[in-house]
Amino acid sequence: MIYKTKSDWLNAPDKRIMLFGMSGLGKTHVSNMLRATGNWFHYSVDYRIGTRYMGEYISDNLKREAMRSPLLRDLLMTDSVQVKSNITFNDLSPLSTYLGKPGDPAKGGVPWDEYLRRQRQHRAAEQAAMRDTAQFAARAHDIYGYDNFVCDTSGSICEIVDPEDENDPVLSALSDSVLMIWIEGSEDHADELARRFDKAPKPMCYQNDFLQTAWSDYLTETNNAPEAVDPDAFVRWTYRRALAHRQPRYRAMADNWGLTLKADDMAGMTSESELVEVIGAALG
Repeated sequence: MIYKTKSDWLNAPDKRIMLFGMSGLGKTHVSNMLRATGNWFHYSVDYRIGTRYMGEYISDNLKREAMRSPLLRDLLMTDSVQVKSNITFNDLSPLSTYLGKPGDPAKGGVPWDEYLRRQRQHRAAEQAAMRDTAQFAARAHDIYGYDNFVCDTSGSICEIVDPEDENDPVLSALSDSVLMIWIEGSEDHADELARRFDKAPKPMCYQNDFLQTAWSDYLTETNNAPEAVDPDAFVRWTYRRALAHRQPRYRAMADNWGLTLKADDMAGMTSESELVEVIGAALG
């Protein structure tokens, strides 16, 4: 770790951290709080994925849909209109919509092979966006004068690395530039996240072997053909499995590459000084 002791952390003129864990446990809340102080640069990995690395995929898909309309087709063919996404830090809907959910096209589902292709695109994009972290920390300092830097990761970071491999290329690069911090949730948090997800099931990026097994098991359990699967039903069914699948991977990342903070401690955090103190205590 770049800060090995509490003293190293508290006395560092520049503080660089990376927050990881399940979506909904406070990564973006804390990142926004730090950015609002004016002292921290906020690097959103999801935003980077949706703009730099998957922006063309998203725009092309929107154009493909628009071309189905005779009116829009004529305007697009003459460059009379533009079709593009408008991703922001707080609205990543175009990225989620592109990633999609597998199943019945009549219910908004994506054919399985196409779904797998988009999953591969996202995993490659996320790995690239994570490797950009050091570059953005340097740019934040050199261009904007920020000494402090927070990397707000996607919930799927544990799906694109091998935390048990001391030579993992993504984690090795990150360990040289940021202090990796897992925001650990409890069983109560898992229940609440599952309830939220049940109300509004969203596309997710999964590790390939996990995804293939989940799909096969779901088809067997429901006796559905792939093209007849209810997309929302599948991702709801998969979410609890994903929570259990990711927990040991997050833990290994924290044990081997960083440290752990509790989600309850992060949820009520209101100031930069509180965070600095909590991280110092964890290092101590």
